[in-house]
Amino acid sequence: MTHDKTIDRRSFLQQIATVAGTGHLAPRLLVAAGSAGAAAAAQAQTDAGNRAPAVVTGAAGQTRRLAEYASSLRYENIPPDVIQRAKDTIADTVATIMFGGELPWSKMIAAYAKRNGPGGKSRILGVRDALVHAPSAALANGALAHAFELDNLTQPNSGSHPGATMLSSALAVAQEQGFDGRDLITAIVAGAEVMIRIGVATKHSNEEHGFHAPGTTGPFGAAVATGRLMQLDAEKMTNAIGIAASLAGGLLEFAKSGTGAMVKRLHLGRAAESGVLAASLAAEGFTGPVTAIEGEFGFLRVFCRDFDMDALTRGLGESYATRTIMMKRYACHITAHTPVDSTLELRGANGFKPEDVASISITGTERMVRVNNIPAPKDLMMAQYSIPFCVALALYRNPVDPRSFDETAVRNPEILGLASRVKMSVALPPDNRADLTSTVSITLKDGRTFTRRATAFKGTPERPFSQDELREKFLLLTRQYGEADMTRVFLRLQNLESEKSLDWVGA
Repeated sequence: MTHDKTIDRRSFLQQIATVAGTGHLAPRLLVAAGSAGAAAAAQAQTDAGNRAPAVVTGAAGQTRRLAEYASSLRYENIPPDVIQRAKDTIADTVATIMFGGELPWSKMIAAYAKRNGPGGKSRILGVRDALVHAPSAALANGALAHAFELDNLTQPNSGSHPGATMLSSALAVAQEQGFDGRDLITAIVAGAEVMIRIGVATKHSNEEHGFHAPGTTGPFGAAVATGRLMQLDAEKMTNAIGIAASLAGGLLEFAKSGTGAMVKRLHLGRAAESGVLAASLAAEGFTGPVTAIEGEFGFLRVFCRDFDMDALTRGLGESYATRTIMMKRYACHITAHTPVDSTLELRGANGFKPEDVASISITGTERMVRVNNIPAPKDLMMAQYSIPFCVALALYRNPVDPRSFDETAVRNPEILGLASRVKMSVALPPDNRADLTSTVSITLKDGRTFTRRATAFKGTPERPFSQDELREKFLLLTRQYGEADMTRVFLRLQNLESEKSLDWVGA
């Protein structure tokens, strides 16, 4: 075999080590064998020494600054409204996990977690007598939280799901190591301040590469939340973030192929589990890159087509990204919420019936049209991802009750027939790709047309749930456990700062 264009692995690694020793690693370095290879290696080393640093000076130290902030955050310094948003996030997530535990794909993951993590002190919520070690609980609870499109996220959209990734991981560690309610609240805020900023910095362009955004941002939030519980100092927290960056993943192929939808739920479970792993290893002295987010081969440059580096630390310590967490009202993809809201409002105001509808037109963002315009979904998960289907279902069933989204709905000829008459197009001028604004026009068979434009919906920061509305959702999702018992759980979660133990959550 000739070696003119073949890189010997050992030689390649030796050359990388040589170049890396200069402080600058030349990307895509090719080393040929023999004397030509030696000359090429020498030239590469010279070139590397003359190159500017890979990390832009203005962005240097972003990973470390986030770690320093998270490790130094104290409960006493968190504003009351931010504490309340954290408690609401926790309560909302507990309910979504307990609802999710009843679903077939959730039972598969819970069974796996019970087999592989027995003997711990952490609970799989909604699965009675399921005590496992923290990583297994985080895996199961993260997947259960995202099991039915009900878990919270952020507005503006940061491509992150705070509760599913952070509560699932932090609660597992808190139960295993005996932390209290204040510790958990502080951990959630610390994780949110880091993860949401990382998500905003991606400009949601990681999904343009085919990555499922919360699977990529989630390990950061989970690592910081659990690291804060473990009281990692700034150095170890930096390592936790660095390790988490190498655990980011999750592909969007399920949304394109229309098959394998269960994997979508797994992405959030793996993110939560990865956070526990990253923080636990960092606590033992395991290291990760200190420029894991901003570096030349760091998270933003590798995962994203476009990014805003300054967003990583913009307002850090002055404003709270936790305030952007929003709750879902319907068991469908977040891009369907404003169209469903408008559909319900138009029907309520004008009194028409679904059989009166001739066609529906929806304008929205490019992302809505590219990803969520699925007029004939193949399964339940794709139906929840489909804006046409969710709008059609909202005219035939109550979309506030997640049990309306079931297998019978996916096969219902009336719902599918109306979904096929929903036409979607990109708003002109195009809205921001992270925006949720949509305009719905419903044309009736008698020729009348009703139109509504929506920029927000109940549950967003602009229109947050009241305590009564949050409790209503909590009790709706957990009704199989009894209203009296679940009311007591909700009230305890709303008074979480007074709880000295968290072993009762999920019991």
